Amino acid sequence: MSKTPIKVFILSLILISTFFLNACKKVDARKYPPDPRERVKKNLEEGRGFRLNDGIEKIRKGGGNFEFASSNELWRASLDIIDFMPLASVNYSGGIIITDWYTDGTNPNQTVKITIRFLSNEIRSDAINIKVFQKNCKSNFECKISEQKGVIQTELRKEILKRATLYQKQKKDKNFKPYVMPSKKSAND
Repeated sequence: MSKTPIKVFILSLILISTFFLNACKKVDARKYPPDPRERVKKNLEEGRGFRLNDGIEKIRKGGGNFEFASSNELWRASLDIIDFMPLASVNYSGGIIITDWYTDGTNPNQTVKITIRFLSNEIRSDAINIKVFQKNCKSNFECKISEQKGVIQTELRKEILKRATLYQKQKKDKNFKPYVMPSKKSAND
């Protein structure tokens, strides 16, 4: 029986322990509070750690903050207007929608791709940046992609803004609760 595996094991153990011992830092205990809760609090304040319970609480409460997607009228209107197109990428926090290449079937060699970028939450014409790309193919390997400016961009922007304005109006109407004067009680009550 060979002693090579034992030697390899011992050498590995020495290397690993050396690595871990060198990774240790000398720390001045006077700079750190003796109470573990206070140390944890200090580390969190300095950005050196996290609490697992905080992450679990966020999951229980519904995860992160995605109000942008549900309450932003421009976002909702944009998704509704281009809902017939397949989506390649949708990023709520980054404020961008990218469709996949789409053809209506009349000309399979001509496809369209749309990118909508949100620059503001306000319903204004300069709050969204729309780019329309057209791909014309002679064969599977001979394609030319060009950005289309003009009518399609203008119509998309107009329709998105129109729909977003309607959503905003509906939201205001829904939240509008007129003040009703309490009825006076009669002397008999």
